[in-house]
Amino acid sequence: MENATTIRSEIEKELKLGGYTFNSFGQATGLNRGIFSAMLNGNPPKPISVRQMDLITKALNYPEDWLYDLYVDECFYDGRPHWKRVKPFLIRCVEIGNLRCVEKVLSRLMEDLNHIPTIFALAEELYEEGKYQEAAPFYECVIENEKYQHSERLAISHYRIFSLSINVNPDRDLEAALRFMPFRNRVPLEFHLDGLLKLTNLYYKLHQWKEVERYADELRSFANIVCENRRNNKKNNSLNTERHLVVYYGQSYLMKGNALEKQERYEEAMRYTDGYADLSWFEDLGEIGRKEVRKFTVWADANRLNLNILMGNTKSLPMYIQFLKNNPQEILLGLLTIVESANKHGFSIEHILQQFSKELTSFNNELSVDTSYYNQSFSYDAYADLCYQLAIYMFNNFLHEKAIYYVLKSLRKCIEMEKKEKFAVCTALFQKFRSQATKDQKLEYENIMEEVLINANKKNEVYTKYHGF
Repeated sequence: MENATTIRSEIEKELKLGGYTFNSFGQATGLNRGIFSAMLNGNPPKPISVRQMDLITKALNYPEDWLYDLYVDECFYDGRPHWKRVKPFLIRCVEIGNLRCVEKVLSRLMEDLNHIPTIFALAEELYEEGKYQEAAPFYECVIENEKYQHSERLAISHYRIFSLSINVNPDRDLEAALRFMPFRNRVPLEFHLDGLLKLTNLYYKLHQWKEVERYADELRSFANIVCENRRNNKKNNSLNTERHLVVYYGQSYLMKGNALEKQERYEEAMRYTDGYADLSWFEDLGEIGRKEVRKFTVWADANRLNLNILMGNTKSLPMYIQFLKNNPQEILLGLLTIVESANKHGFSIEHILQQFSKELTSFNNELSVDTSYYNQSFSYDAYADLCYQLAIYMFNNFLHEKAIYYVLKSLRKCIEMEKKEKFAVCTALFQKFRSQATKDQKLEYENIMEEVLINANKKNEVYTKYHGF
């Protein structure tokens, strides 16, 4: 074959330039002289393995993917794919980031769509080994070429890509959700639960409360069905989900209530706290399940107090403050609730801010935020909102320097979180009170804006690089 000869011609050319014999080059590569001779002079030539190609490349001091473009045809030595060469070659390509060759091989393989199950199996193998990003191109291949739109492997591939794509940036998160959404009801049981929970959390992060309600309702309905089936022994009790089953059940009530709270539907939200306040009745909890149940009980207590505070019930403040002191991991969200309510109902909280001054200072330290059992993204999001609410409170009380201090803190966190809408609001707020800012605060603001421009230029450069403009 022409290209198979080419890869051998390249090697032969280098041997002549380097003055190598089969024996000396065999010693340089660690390959047996007979095997090496059979590769180049056999009739037909012996196929070259990926490992052998890498050893030859290393001995000749070339970049590790020097022969990879030529090796594509080696994978199809007699016109058919040889999986013993195709599989290690594909894995090696994704390991070193040579996606061009991955695409070439997959394109050849997809000339016969009967290879799709094999590609899917490879993707699942890599995923189970924890090689998530390496698996992604193969899931994408299944998505693009699967001819049976209701096949389980297509739905699983969409779920895997969704899981790998979220928590990158808000735009990517939304795109990932929209791709997965039509397939959420076609995946196996465990992926269905995980997918609905991830969709609910994702839309919560995006502050799309109606969508949070929608998927929390779906999750609650489906979790109830699973629980009922388990009680009636209609399903296997072993579920290979990412979390304990009680998490999906409790989160469906919790997230529904939280979405209602964010829409200021406080009375409705209060009713949903009963759904997760005491889940000790749940079957087969085990130690992990009991730990999750204790968390939900704490969250229910916190959210009942939250809702009372948000409705302007200041008589609940002493009890709430004591609760926060007893549960330090709730202080960040608790202070956000208190400041937000103070802004809405116009009561003073100076004494409360003084009590938690140490925590307010430490929240800007990433390590202190990480001590919460909430994930980092959620904690950073809450901290950006807290700084914004504190800025509003300080402006309302004519404490302009403190207010601008918190505006700048919120701006910085909004950059990290790519919260474009909140960033725009904070920018407008700074500009409105710019005359009240100190010289150092104005300089910090200018530095933030310069950082935004630099980041924007970097993104444009990357876009231009990959789109050829």
